[in-house]
Amino acid sequence: MSTVIDLNADLGEAESPQGRAWEREILSYVSSANLACGGHAGDTEIMAEMCALARARGVAIGAHPAYPDRANFGRVSKQLGIDISARDLTETLMSQIVTLSEIACDAGHPITYVKPHGALYNDTASQPALAHLICDIVKAIDPKLAVMGFPGGNMQDAAAQMGLRFIGEAFIDRAYLENGTLVPRSQDGAVLDDQTARLSQMKSLVFEGRVKSHNGKYIALSAQSLCLHGDSAGALDTAKAVRAFLDKNSVKVASVR
Repeated sequence: MSTVIDLNADLGEAESPQGRAWEREILSYVSSANLACGGHAGDTEIMAEMCALARARGVAIGAHPAYPDRANFGRVSKQLGIDISARDLTETLMSQIVTLSEIACDAGHPITYVKPHGALYNDTASQPALAHLICDIVKAIDPKLAVMGFPGGNMQDAAAQMGLRFIGEAFIDRAYLENGTLVPRSQDGAVLDDQTARLSQMKSLVFEGRVKSHNGKYIALSAQSLCLHGDSAGALDTAKAVRAFLDKNSVKVASVR
């Protein structure tokens, strides 16, 4: 049984006043915040506000860079070298991470890790070169930064080869394939909409180190951090319920250090 777990959320993505209010409140229940860096969402004003709030609430900050594709919220896969060149991707990811890093430093609360967003994150599972490129960028910016990704995947391998800390992550609100990756959002049931299902998946991950895949088979999945998507319907309710359950059951919620 895990006694310590990091609870992270993808934040800094909302543009509406209500969405931003929800994101600010979610910060009260998580231990780490993956902040959008402008590639798929977010802007410098939002980054600055969220960094200041994260510092005030003792929440670790991670950069959440993406393919430069705001129109599709960074959720369209790309083949490295075909849909986007290594040079162009390196330039945009460098810019995104450094922008947030500078804002976070100005707020007196530096970033501690990098977690790719959306399709960029998922594409590392099938593109080892992409995982290595991301880790190369992270190491060039600051070798003390950790990288977050699928446990046992290409990101973990690339991080190990480059001497970077790795944080294995699992998802509370997403359905899994039997190979340990996520069901594509284009398929029905990819996002767990029911709060009961989200809590059930969280309990399985924390206490059993496994998750039930979409075809009903359990797969082992040992994670240091659990994620909920700030833009998912009911995300705030999920954050409250998960944090209340973990606190009640003596599971310490803390960022990975």
